[in-house]
Amino acid sequence: MVHDHHGHAHHHHDHSVTLTNVTSAFIIGIVLNFVFVIIEVVVGLYIHSLSLLSDAGHNLADVGALGLSLLAYKLLKVKSNKKFTYGYRKTSILVALFNAMVLLLSIGAIVYEAIHRFFNPEPVQGITIAIVAAIGIVINATTALLFMRNKEKDMNVKSAYLHLMSDAVVSLGIVIGGIIIHYTGWFKIDSILSIVIAFVILLSTWRLLKDSLRLSLDGVPAGIKLDEIQATAMKVKGVKDFHHVHIWAISTTENALTAHMVLAVSADAEEEKRIKNQLKHALEHKNIQHITLETERENENCAVVPC
Repeated sequence: MVHDHHGHAHHHHDHSVTLTNVTSAFIIGIVLNFVFVIIEVVVGLYIHSLSLLSDAGHNLADVGALGLSLLAYKLLKVKSNKKFTYGYRKTSILVALFNAMVLLLSIGAIVYEAIHRFFNPEPVQGITIAIVAAIGIVINATTALLFMRNKEKDMNVKSAYLHLMSDAVVSLGIVIGGIIIHYTGWFKIDSILSIVIAFVILLSTWRLLKDSLRLSLDGVPAGIKLDEIQATAMKVKGVKDFHHVHIWAISTTENALTAHMVLAVSADAEEEKRIKNQLKHALEHKNIQHITLETERENENCAVVPC
């Protein structure tokens, strides 16, 4: 059995560069969004606007999510030990799952209050709502752009980007709603906007919940197909069969694979080494960084050999 460290050095270097950039983005995002939450809460309480308070609750959940994601990134740097042989990489997956669950709870609270307020509307200041929400568009869109470059490399970064962009869209809706309230005096729009906010959060959260739950259960990561991995292995000259394949996520950025690789009876040690190196290189391009291969020969019976 051979455990792969092939190519790990250059992956580690790229990951370190990304880590520094993403850490800065998280810190900036946390500070800006927390300031905006305070603004929304103060103004929302002052003018009795449920849509602002709902959005403040949503943004506060995002601040918490950003903080936990930053913690998970810090734990990625912690070296492995005898008790945690992969280090604490999986915390990034658990954080993504926790963030999704918190957002689902916030949706329930927002909808409950919005329905209550719809049947008991309170007068609110439309222009004030619009001005505060406009500030939110600037803050959320600016923060989201900080995550844009790395959003396809990590689930937590992508969820942060999607949440912040959806926040910007929600803020735009609140601006429009505030203007409508100002010119029509239709105060129920405040409750309707809150329900729309909840729906937008649900859309952005559902995918995150499914992906993080699958990875928590050691499911095959999104974007990786077992059939394609087996086909890639079979294209390598000298590989006769590729089975007992297991693929799972170590973190939101790194994936692992274990498999049995069958070679010709005539394959010598040098041939086996060439095939392994070629296969590992091919699998790295399929976003699998940690590879463990057990080799067999065609004349071996896997049912007899301990698998």
